[in-house]
Formats: sequence, structure tokens, C-alpha cells
Amino acid sequence: MKTSRQFASRNRIEPFVMRAAEKFTLSWRKLATGAAAVLTLMLAFHVVFGENGLFLYEQKRHEARDYAAQIQQLQQENDQLQAHINDLQNDPNAIEQQAREQLHYTRPGEVIVTTPDAPAQK
Repeated sequence: MKTSRQFASRNRIEPFVMRAAEKFTLSWRKLATGAAAVLTLMLAFHVVFGENGLFLYEQKRHEARDYAAQIQQLQQENDQLQAHINDLQNDPNAIEQQAREQLHYTRPGEVIVTTPDAPAQK
């Protein structure tokens, strides 16, 4: 049979244990919340600035757009050169004009007149 002394000692210890358990639970929750916040910040940093992050993704999109414009410009230049090649292969007048411009050829009786370059402006 339990004595009143045992009940009194139990009543004094029980609130102490309850308070300690409550403090442990609160500190555990704070620790878990802090850890979750740190992990979230690390994940956000990795998503934005990581190896394949948003920052690098935007840079690559701009590069791809620039390269597409450069490809289009080179394709137009290629088409023009291909048309010029076709003219030189099929049109004798185009060959003659090319020779006149690059090699300064003339027909009999023609005279080439050259003018001095304009003076450089400061």
C-alpha cells in the first residue's frame, strides 16, 4: 500500500518531468523548423544559381537566340553566293562583268578613268 509520502514525492516529480518533456518537444520543433528553412534556402539557391539553374538557363537562351540570328544571316549570305555561282556558271555576261571589275579588263576601244579617293575627314 502506498503511503502519503510516496504520493507527495510523485506529485512533485511529475510536473518537473512534464515541463522537461514540453521543453524538449518545443526545442525539437524549433530545430526541425530551422533545418527545414535552411534546406529550403539551399534548394532555392541551387535552383537559381546552380549548375543548371535559372540564371544559366537565361544565358543559354540568349546565346541560342543570338546563334539563330547569326545562322539566318549566314544562310542569306550563302544563298546570295550560291546565286552568284549559278550566274557565273550559266551567264557569259556575268563572267565578263566579274572579269571587268576584278581584273580591270576592257573591250577594245574602251578607256578606264580612275578618280582619286576623297580626302579623309577629321
